[in-house]
Amino acid sequence: MTTTPMRRRAWLQAALAGLAGGPPGSWAASAAATGKPPPVRPGVALAFPRDFGAHPAYRTEWWYVTGQLQAPGVPRGFGFQITFFRSKVDVAAGNPSRFAANQLVFAHGAVTDLQAGRLLHDQRIARAGFGIAEAADGDTDVRLHGWQLRRSGPPGQSRYEGRIESRDFALQLDLRETQPLLLQGSAGYSRKGPLPQQASYYYSQPHLAVQGRLRAGGRWHEVTGRAWLDHEWSQELLDKSANGWDWIGMNLDDGSALSAFRLRRADGSSLWAGGSWRPPGGEARSFAADEVRLLPGRRWTSPATRASYPVAWTLETPAGRFGVQALLDAQELDSRASTGAIYWEGLSDLVDASGRRLGSGYLEMTGYADRLAL
Repeated sequence: MTTTPMRRRAWLQAALAGLAGGPPGSWAASAAATGKPPPVRPGVALAFPRDFGAHPAYRTEWWYVTGQLQAPGVPRGFGFQITFFRSKVDVAAGNPSRFAANQLVFAHGAVTDLQAGRLLHDQRIARAGFGIAEAADGDTDVRLHGWQLRRSGPPGQSRYEGRIESRDFALQLDLRETQPLLLQGSAGYSRKGPLPQQASYYYSQPHLAVQGRLRAGGRWHEVTGRAWLDHEWSQELLDKSANGWDWIGMNLDDGSALSAFRLRRADGSSLWAGGSWRPPGGEARSFAADEVRLLPGRRWTSPATRASYPVAWTLETPAGRFGVQALLDAQELDSRASTGAIYWEGLSDLVDASGRRLGSGYLEMTGYADRLAL
C-alpha cells in the first residue's frame, strides 16, 4: 500500500494518540446502527471471549505483548515485543468500495539481544481485507502479511500464538495464561486525562508463561520466559497538552504484577497518571492519578535521532518505591514507515530501594523524539 507522509502522519495521530477500540456489551449493535461508537465510560462490564477480539467501530486499538526470554547457552537472554494496532480511518466512512481503506492494521516486532547488545526490529502496515490484514471480532486473531497473534481456549485458560518472521529475526512463541485477567482502572475503564471521556477500555494479562523458538544473529534458539499482554481500545484523543507518555508493565519474581503510566506535558511535568498492583493470589489495586510519581533519572541520547530518553526511573506508588533500569540503553524504535512515530521501548529490570532485583518487564516512552500531534 502506497501512502504519502502527510496521510501516514494522520494515521499515526489516530493510532498512537487515541488508544481506540470497540463497544462492550449491547453497545455493539448501537454502534453498528449509527456508525458512531458510544464514548468510553465507567460501569460497563467487559465480556469475554468477545472483548478479546477487535472493536472496529472505535478509532484505535492495540494488542501488545512484551517479555523476557531465556535460551540455553545465552547467559543474558532476550527481550521481545509483538504489537498489532488497528485503526479506523474516518476519511473512508461511507465509501461503499471494497477497496476503501476503512480499517488499517499495523504491526511491530522486536527482539532485544542482550548478549550482542543490539535491538532488532521490523514493522508492517496494510489496509484490512483481501486476506492480507485482518483483526477479527469475537476473539483475538490479528494477522498482517504472515505475522499473527491468535488466542484460543476458554476465558481463564487463554493460550496465544505469536508468529513474526523478519529478515533479521523471527519469533515462534506460545504463551499460556497463569493468572486471571487484570482489569485496569475501574473494572477496565482507564482514565487517560483530566476529562472523563479521555479514557480507554483496558485489560492486561501478566505472567504469561512463554515457550517456543527465536531466531537472532542467524541462529535459532529454544526459549522460555514470561510475558505481559495489554489490550486497549478507545475513541477519544488524548488531551491537547499531552506531549507523550511513559509506561511500565512488570512481572515480579514473586508473582506480583505492577503497572504504571503517566501522560507528560512538553515541560516534562505529569498531566495524568495511573497504574495497578496485584500481589500473588490477591486482589488488584488501581492507583489514582495523584498516587503515582515517575521520576526520571539517568538519560541516554540516541545517536540516530538525538532524542534524549530517561533509561532509569524512580517509581513511587502506594505499593512501594521502586527503581526501573533499562537492560540496554539503545532500544529506540523508528516506526516512521508504519505508525509514523519514533519511540523507546525496551526490556528493563524492576529493583527495590537497595537496588535488589525484583522482576523484569518493559518500559515504553513516547514523545521524546517528536511531540505526538494530538
